[in-house]
Amino acid sequence: MPENTPDVSVIIGAYEAMPYLVKCLDSAEAQTIGPERMEIIAVDDGSTDGTGEYLEEFAARTAVPMRVLRQANSGGPSGPRNTGLELARGRYVFFLDADDHLGEEALERLVAMADRAGTDVVLGKTVGVNRNAAKSMWGRTVERADIYTSNVKYTLSAQKLFRRELLVRHGMRFDESLRTGEDALFTMEAYLRGNGVSVVADHVCYYLVGREDGKHVTKTGSYTLRFDSARALMELIARHVPAGGKRDLLMLRPFIVTLLPQFGPAVLKQSDEVLRRKMELAAPLMAAYWTPGVARRLKTEDRLRLTCVARNRPEVLREVVAHLQAGTPPERVRRRGRVYLAYPHFRDPAAGIPDSAYELRGAAGPRDRVRRAARIPRRAAGRLLRWLGLRGPRDPRPPQAVRAAKEAHEPA
Repeated sequence: MPENTPDVSVIIGAYEAMPYLVKCLDSAEAQTIGPERMEIIAVDDGSTDGTGEYLEEFAARTAVPMRVLRQANSGGPSGPRNTGLELARGRYVFFLDADDHLGEEALERLVAMADRAGTDVVLGKTVGVNRNAAKSMWGRTVERADIYTSNVKYTLSAQKLFRRELLVRHGMRFDESLRTGEDALFTMEAYLRGNGVSVVADHVCYYLVGREDGKHVTKTGSYTLRFDSARALMELIARHVPAGGKRDLLMLRPFIVTLLPQFGPAVLKQSDEVLRRKMELAAPLMAAYWTPGVARRLKTEDRLRLTCVARNRPEVLREVVAHLQAGTPPERVRRRGRVYLAYPHFRDPAAGIPDSAYELRGAAGPRDRVRRAARIPRRAAGRLLRWLGLRGPRDPRPPQAVRAAKEAHEPA
């Protein structure tokens, strides 16, 4: 690799970004990684508010190597990001939105993590400014996160550090046919193809800014675009992950983040025609990817709503949503050791919604709690006897394996 290869290429796609662009560029210039280790590639996507002129002015005076391209409006963020990728020379690339800004040590910490852990994607702690930002994945810094069981799957925005060699090797680009969710598709593909994902949670790396004029891309677009993005993400996951538990875990993301909001409080105000159309758009996705493994991992009210969608029961869905909006706690019903939340149409044969949709998972009945409480002193006594040498070491096999051995008359 040439000696003048920067560690990181910061790619900024900008459209009508003033005055937010000023702080964005200042934050990039102020990075502690230093100008000799980075470059900025800025693409003006047909702005008319002075964005392109400011980019050129900034490039003329900054110490950071910077290239500016101006192109006709492409209609979305994918075009300028792909243009920037074509020109990037860094070992890593970072996509910085022109509305947002970086924490001053962001690039230094992200590159250090990628080099140390050998991972291909690094997430930096993100906070919202005048808007919400995901929080559940920033509990601790992790060199290698499990994309299936951790919450990194719930942050699929493009504002992350990516190893450029990974993107080049697989010819990865943003899908310019999508008008929303294109970053989720790109990031999930990098998660699945890459050599691991790291999390930097002990330093704020990225400030996600809510524009006062409301012109943020994620807030625009019709509901049909949301189903397009859900379909694309689900198909990507299915291509890379065989059916089973791991696929179900990843499918939680498009079901929870993209589909569920389409069947929330809005359905109480929408016409029958719109709800019917939403059900039609959801039908092939539910048929292909709605599995018991996905369903049982959801909260009861979420599982129930999506079961109504899967069963094409719009009238039941509306009643359930209305009940949730009213805030009235449902009655708890216990049957044969299971606990159910009796939302509307529970055990109504005409509705055709199975009991499993109403089940409260992980809820213990009185007998279960008594059994668990009884185990505590028995386990403590066993540990004490082993410590005193009055009992042999604990069998390392799972209890079910020990029981099976006994039943087979094998030595336990």
